[in-house]
Amino acid sequence: MTKLHKILRAAGATGALFALAGSALADGYSGSIKDAPVEEGRKFSYSVNAAVTSDYVFRGFSQSSENPAVSAGIDLSYGILYAGFWGSSVDFDGDPDSSVEMDVYLGIKPVLGPVTFDFAVLGYLYPGTNDDEAPSDLGEIDYLELKAGASITPFTNASLAGVVYYTPDGTLSAGDVWTVEGTAGYSFASIGRFTPSISGTVGYSDTENNNYGGLADSDKDYVYWNAGAAVAFDKFTLDVRYWDTDVDSDNGLATYADERVVGTLKVVLP
Repeated sequence: MTKLHKILRAAGATGALFALAGSALADGYSGSIKDAPVEEGRKFSYSVNAAVTSDYVFRGFSQSSENPAVSAGIDLSYGILYAGFWGSSVDFDGDPDSSVEMDVYLGIKPVLGPVTFDFAVLGYLYPGTNDDEAPSDLGEIDYLELKAGASITPFTNASLAGVVYYTPDGTLSAGDVWTVEGTAGYSFASIGRFTPSISGTVGYSDTENNNYGGLADSDKDYVYWNAGAAVAFDKFTLDVRYWDTDVDSDNGLATYADERVVGTLKVVLP
């Protein structure tokens, strides 16, 4: 099994792709991609973002071969409707020869009482990748994912969220893939112009196709988690986060899913 298969199983088959989570840079901290804020009323708004991270980690797996990555995106919203585009540098050691991940997404965030729902369609694209470069029996690398989630504010400055992701045709012929995440976060009172916060996410991903990429049945699902702290200052946010998974250490690619600390600096305008 190649490094690409294992990384893209988590990055693509489980979603490539951060609730306070989630972006991207992928999931994991507040203001993440694919987690656009809900807008009250019929009001149009937009924001642009850019970030640099010490390691692009998505659902527990490094997407940049444990090297730094840069990203940028734009979010648009009108009432409960939102859409966006996000791109990041990636590194699969030339297999395939793609250095960019591009994500597009469209969703709605209706509110019912204290609960904010989130339903979306996400597309994960890898420009410059020729499917013929991948093993012929594994197929398409790009894929679509469906998202359904809900969040609440149990008390002031606190948040709880649960999200389910599903792809009917995961990357490299992974077949059905289900991913479930739970996130909790809390923002502290500002200290001058600095606003500190903490958050954490636990996720579980299951690939239904037991024969995907030659994986054994016992190796087709895994648990990942992260916990970290962030400090917001004007338009900037510095996030430091611990990541880990329960991926079998006997697997030759486990090094890309083992424990690590990731630092990310992000700016959002206007």
